[in-house]
Amino acid sequence: MIFIDACLRKKTPYTPIWMMRQAGRYLDEYKATRKRAKNFIDLCQRVDLATEVTLQPIDILDVDAAILFSDILVIPYEMGLPLEFKEGFGPQFLQTIDNEESLGMLKSNAHARLSYVYECVDSVRKRLAKDKALIGFSGAPWTLATYMIEGHGSKSYEKSKKMLYQNPKLLHALLQKLTDEIKQYLSMQIKAGANAVMLFDSWANALEKSKYLEFGWFYLQDIASYLKTMYPQIPLIAFPRGVGAFLESLHGKFDVLGIDWQIDMKEAKEKAGDRFVLQGNLEPARLYDYSSMKEGVISILEVMRNSGHIFNLGHGMIKDLPRENAISLVKLVRELSSKYA
Repeated sequence: MIFIDACLRKKTPYTPIWMMRQAGRYLDEYKATRKRAKNFIDLCQRVDLATEVTLQPIDILDVDAAILFSDILVIPYEMGLPLEFKEGFGPQFLQTIDNEESLGMLKSNAHARLSYVYECVDSVRKRLAKDKALIGFSGAPWTLATYMIEGHGSKSYEKSKKMLYQNPKLLHALLQKLTDEIKQYLSMQIKAGANAVMLFDSWANALEKSKYLEFGWFYLQDIASYLKTMYPQIPLIAFPRGVGAFLESLHGKFDVLGIDWQIDMKEAKEKAGDRFVLQGNLEPARLYDYSSMKEGVISILEVMRNSGHIFNLGHGMIKDLPRENAISLVKLVRELSSKYA
């Protein structure tokens, strides 16, 4: 698998490519499958539908890796927090964590109630071509904690930051609970057939450097150390979004570090390329225009030169991006990166 080889810094004939949110609303096929589910949670829990959605980008785009279709919030959902997905608003927890009592009400062993995820991994891996990798994933402890505290996505994270400064012991206790669940959750995905696993810390940029290292990256390192001890051959990917200002401070047993589009790839390579294979970092909006997309691709490939690099977007696909440009992007990366082989 070229994707796995690249994760492990092995020589590849071209730079492998996949895209965050490559299964999504920019694909008519996804929208058709989505209509067959009662709601978004049902889509995640229906193994047949989740398998179908996971495989669509492989069939349509010919990317080098599939990523499991699920949602980062299934862990807190299975820990007992009621969850709704409202059209135009996004996910919302109907209960939140704000004190020791609410923390104590969380159910343990959430990973044991996520069999539908592991069944989807198994189902996809059986249908996926042998040369295509399957990426399992989880939300990172800090990002999951913010949703559980705020109740929904936030721009300012007042409740989470208030807890961090006024009751750090409570926040650490929540983060440890999540860390313990994530270790087992990703272990089960690996056992079910995932070839690599990724941790999304989407709200890493909410914290200053010292606090992110304490309340965010510390727990990611703990998860990585555990998984590398258990499954040393499985590549581990971290995506702490928005931390370009202190990439040089990130260390740990991850093989791959996701880079968002807000930092130049040359700078990211200088700060972290000696420790991690880098994944990224095309600005997703460049896909609106082919010439802009090509310009961005060339800029990134000239820096990375098919060495220590997996091509991806700097964040997820936007819902109205033209699918023909997504298809062209895959072809373009293969064609242009092969000259550096």
